[in-house]
Amino acid sequence: MSAPSTPQDAPKVTVSPEATGAPKVTEREARQVAEAAREQSWRKPSFAKELFLGRFRLELIHPHPLPASEDVQRGEEFLAKLRDFCETKIDGALIERQARIPDEVIEGLKDLGALGMKIDTKYGGLGLTQVYYNKALALVGSVSPAIGALLSAHQSIGVPQPLKIFGTQEQKEKFLPRLARTDISAFLLTEPDVGSDPARLATTAVPDGDDYVLDGVKLWTTNGVVADLLVVMARVPRSEGHKGGITAFVVEAGDEGITVENRNAFMGLRGIENGVTRFHQVRVPAANRIGPEGAGLKIALTTLNTGRLSLPAMCVGAGKWCLKIAREWSAVREQWGKPVAKHEAVGAKISFIAATTFAMEAVVDLASQMADEDRNDIRIEAALAKLYGSEMSWLIADELVQIRGGRGFETAESLAARGERAVPTEQLLRDLRINRIFEGSTEIMHLLIAREAVDAHLSVAGDIIDPDKSLGDKARAGAAATAFYARWLPKLVAGPGQLPRSYAEFHPRGHTDLSVHLRYVERTSRKLARSTFYAMSRWQGRMETKQGFLGRVVDIGAELFAMSAACVRAELLRRTGEHGREAYRLADAFCRQSRIRVEELFGRLWTNTDDLDRSVVKDVLAGSYTWLEEGVLDPSGDGPWIADATPGPSTRENVHRPFR
Repeated sequence: MSAPSTPQDAPKVTVSPEATGAPKVTEREARQVAEAAREQSWRKPSFAKELFLGRFRLELIHPHPLPASEDVQRGEEFLAKLRDFCETKIDGALIERQARIPDEVIEGLKDLGALGMKIDTKYGGLGLTQVYYNKALALVGSVSPAIGALLSAHQSIGVPQPLKIFGTQEQKEKFLPRLARTDISAFLLTEPDVGSDPARLATTAVPDGDDYVLDGVKLWTTNGVVADLLVVMARVPRSEGHKGGITAFVVEAGDEGITVENRNAFMGLRGIENGVTRFHQVRVPAANRIGPEGAGLKIALTTLNTGRLSLPAMCVGAGKWCLKIAREWSAVREQWGKPVAKHEAVGAKISFIAATTFAMEAVVDLASQMADEDRNDIRIEAALAKLYGSEMSWLIADELVQIRGGRGFETAESLAARGERAVPTEQLLRDLRINRIFEGSTEIMHLLIAREAVDAHLSVAGDIIDPDKSLGDKARAGAAATAFYARWLPKLVAGPGQLPRSYAEFHPRGHTDLSVHLRYVERTSRKLARSTFYAMSRWQGRMETKQGFLGRVVDIGAELFAMSAACVRAELLRRTGEHGREAYRLADAFCRQSRIRVEELFGRLWTNTDDLDRSVVKDVLAGSYTWLEEGVLDPSGDGPWIADATPGPSTRENVHRPFR
């Protein structure tokens, strides 16, 4: 983990208008740019942050927060309309076959107001809460994941969300009414040679009078093929009167000089409108800049704090569908004289699907309600929800394919052609796979969450391991660290998790005992904090290179968060009389399954092959094992690994096709 730095400490990477390709930056410079973009302070409490520090603050999430009655009414009324539309107007199989969402479906969604689910009613939107927005995405995504992706990209990371948080009143009044009813938006950050290292961003926005002139190429622009408005991240060079840096702009997608050069096709989400967009001398009014120059990455990261919740919401929808299919299929398919569900090997998979779906929904609903209340800082909770939802839903879908056997591998169209129910299990597996990459891959999420999880340590001891700090700075940091750890470490020795009657309200008469799991979470959070401290003491400045260790720390934290959310949700359902007994049983099953995973992860913190793996990788890259590759033919086509993204006019047909 890099030592903390302030925005003014970040390197000023400037790019001339004539520059081509991504800027050359060192690993340290890239880390500093990313560090400068993250929110530096914690102004509100965070349950997950405290969990990683060994402090199990159950009062931050229990009793489970609830939406206001008017929000529930508004949300339920829209869900009813959306459900009817999904049942009568959307043909998911047709979208899969044609790899395109019909125009009339998009028009119908516009008429429903689905483009403005998260936009305030004063701008023509529906003003739904995050909770009901997520429920809507889970519903529509269960019918067509491509439509779920379109609506999510438009509202979660597209133009509406950054304008809502950072836009001026004039920008909101100009753009939000359009975005609520007619205009589709897209978010453009990634480039052909730039992913999660934005310090190398090559697209430029050069000031010219009252405008900026955009040049560059953006890759994987979800909604970019059909978008009306774009939020574009581009690098403003430093100059007289211009601070420069990565900056966010609202851009009209139909402006001169913008070319959608390709509509990309993928293994899943076949109806997604994702493309390659080239900007050549595109003039953007300075009035369309979101926030100050250099604030683009901070805007992007802040937008994603809640924007990431839409993805795990659709993962929850996938889990619910998997449970339905697993239940129905396993009850009718017989093997050796009884339904396959009653065979332990299959039954264990069904139990995993049911318990994990319950926990995923608990995580998403809890994080979303906290986002709506805005009492807590949920940057870690949202990231954990994305990480956990994408990983666990993939496992759930894989288990469903296994339960379905050969029928799970067969397409729905083929099943229907031979007279069986058209169950698109293999499609779900393909559609879900991207979620482990979208909006931060699992590997990047591990590093992002780990950085936030150790922020308290770096705040007091970061200068000690920073090679650029003076001896005086290191001495002062050492004194501060000594004082911090003198107070913190003794608190990791004992806690409520060792008292048999702690969290007694989670063991009501006649229900499964969940208090035992909360005591486990409390004890284990302290153990996790001790392990993290030991690792930082052992590796110090090399800690940031121990990505295997950090990933396991984050995965343990994710499991503890999911266990906490599952127990709190079960108690909420018990108190409200909604399937409380069943919810307690599911929470108990999930926690017991989760505890096994946690113990395995703890074992792998210190007993692993990380060092050996690094040695093998070094040999692989050196060509030591090319003999192992012999005996096969490579079916790949010709061409460069990464397409040329040199700025300039487009030589290709513009495939941009807005829905109006």
